Amino acid sequence: MDTIQIRAHHLLCIQGFQGHGYSADFVSNMTQVIKDLKYHNREIEITSECDVICRNCPYNKKEVCIKNSDSAVKLNEMDTKVLRKLGLKKGIKVKFEDALSLIKKMFKKPDIQDICKDCSWNDKCLLVSSYENL
Repeated sequence: MDTIQIRAHHLLCIQGFQGHGYSADFVSNMTQVIKDLKYHNREIEITSECDVICRNCPYNKKEVCIKNSDSAVKLNEMDTKVLRKLGLKKGIKVKFEDALSLIKKMFKKPDIQDICKDCSWNDKCLLVSSYENL
């Protein structure tokens, strides 16, 4: 099976996803990507660029997020924070479940609050709510 590129911050989004999204195409794609990753424990390449989840986002224009004027910069900062916290470099290849285990081991409530603070999905995110209850 081929390696799947996943943005670093999407490793958090995947854990909090509840079927909400920017469009029906986005939700359908996100659901399928998550099923594939979990069912097959796929090898992923962690990136800070547009990935398979971004593919169906209506704000993805030529591999750049145009939701807001600063979206691309903010998303890159989120990716950088996730990589830094995990002690990983962009481009590393790992098994999906190993990446999730590392997040569970390394991340604490302040990390989630910092990285996810500007996310428009916080009120619907299972990951954010699980850390809020700590």
